[in-house]
Formats: sequence, C-alpha cells, structure tokens
Amino acid sequence: MTINDQLTKLGIELSTAPGAKGSYLPTLVADSIVYVSGTLPLVGDAIQVTGIVGAEVTIEEAQAAARQCMINMFSRLATDLGGLERIAQWVKLTGFVASAPGFTAQPTVMNAASDLVVEVFGDRGRHTRSAVGVSALPLGTPVEIEAILRLEA
Repeated sequence: MTINDQLTKLGIELSTAPGAKGSYLPTLVADSIVYVSGTLPLVGDAIQVTGIVGAEVTIEEAQAAARQCMINMFSRLATDLGGLERIAQWVKLTGFVASAPGFTAQPTVMNAASDLVVEVFGDRGRHTRSAVGVSALPLGTPVEIEAILRLEA
C-alpha cells in the first residue's frame, strides 16, 4: 500500500502548503536529510483552538492540534519533495506544547502526532522524539512540531 493509499484510507486529504511567512525555509534538504521548520495546526489560515494546555486547552484538544500539525507537515513535505514516497525514515519529531504550570503530559499530547506518523508510514515512521513544555507559542497555538527525516538515496 502506498503512502497516498494509506492517507486515503485514513480520510486525510493533503493540500498545497503555503509558503513561509518569514525569513526562513519551511524545509531544507541537506544531502539526504530533511529538516522541517516548526509546523502549526492551521486549518486554512486559522488555529482552531488557542491557549495553554492544562488551563484553557484540554489534552484531547491538544492531541487534535498535534495531529493537525502532522497533516500540515505531510502537505508541506509532499509539496516540497514532490511526494511522500521519497521519505526513507522519520528520524526525529520535536513537539512544543504550551503548558500550564505543573502540566506534565506533553508526551501524551505528542503521542497523537507520533501515532499518526507510524500509522501512515509504518516502520519508516518510527522515530525518536522530544516533547517539551513551553510557556507560549506563536499565534497562541497549543502545539508546534518540527521534524528531521531521511530521504531515499
């Protein structure tokens, strides 16, 4: 089953990713390594849920945001790489979770992102990961995710 078949099976439709909104590259390919800048859970041009996880945002809402970050990242990669089949291995995800004082379930939030990558890419989706609590993120988003991947030689 191809990556696109798996996305279709999961009801995920990718869109053309927008360009960078600043002086940075959304993705950078260096040899066979792809670095993906922080990706937000935008739907269209809007963040659906804003706020701090453990205060205004529930774990379930944050997990949905983490999943949307990954769908947006898939779109970004499909646009920039010309397709997702070139990905040989997801190497690392780093998830930033806007967290209330004392909130320690950042890994639970990031499980939604990790699970989706593995569900779509199978063994190629198994990766290392960090889940970091921060006081605030751009546009009030509860989650931002960046990634490192390896391309087929």
